[in-house]
Amino acid sequence: MEIKAGLVKELRDKTGAGMMDCKKALVEADGDVEKAVDILRKKGRAKAEKRTEREVSEGVIEAYIHSGSKLGVLLELNCETDFVAKTDDFKNLAKDLAMQVAAAMPMVVTREEVDKSVIDRELEIFREQAQNEGKPEKVIEKIAEGKIEKFYKEVVLLEQPFIKDTSITVTDLITEMKAKIGENIAIKRFARFKIGEG
Repeated sequence: MEIKAGLVKELRDKTGAGMMDCKKALVEADGDVEKAVDILRKKGRAKAEKRTEREVSEGVIEAYIHSGSKLGVLLELNCETDFVAKTDDFKNLAKDLAMQVAAAMPMVVTREEVDKSVIDRELEIFREQAQNEGKPEKVIEKIAEGKIEKFYKEVVLLEQPFIKDTSITVTDLITEMKAKIGENIAIKRFARFKIGEG
């Protein structure tokens, strides 16, 4: 099948992928641009996953101050090179992530950072709730495990639904950006400040 240059350009504009990658994806998708976008996204994600091992020692510290100056966030977002750290895409991602922290109030970046005592306490509460609701013994543990997964989605930044598009998580957002810019990206840390909170 012959792929017209206009289609390749349209796909490049939509995805930012290389010309040959776009052409191959269009051939694979029989000229269907939307299918080709999906093909490129899947391939990009696969490449992005391979990048997660690479060292990230450059980046930016983003500050977000909510109107009224009662709420603020500092967030460190890392990448591999200073060149990428200076791009608009990277800076906009840092801004979006700082706003995410302001709005969604995560406690930690990854689930591994949640203190074990917090998890134990939450599990105990969930088990007691299930018992008080008269649930059978054999399903109480399953219910508690299910609720702890929901808890992670609330308190772990990477697992939260992205505030600007709740159909994806923060992890999905970062993975898409890794695929787009071709570098590993990692959220190092954040701090959220609110007047009156100690």
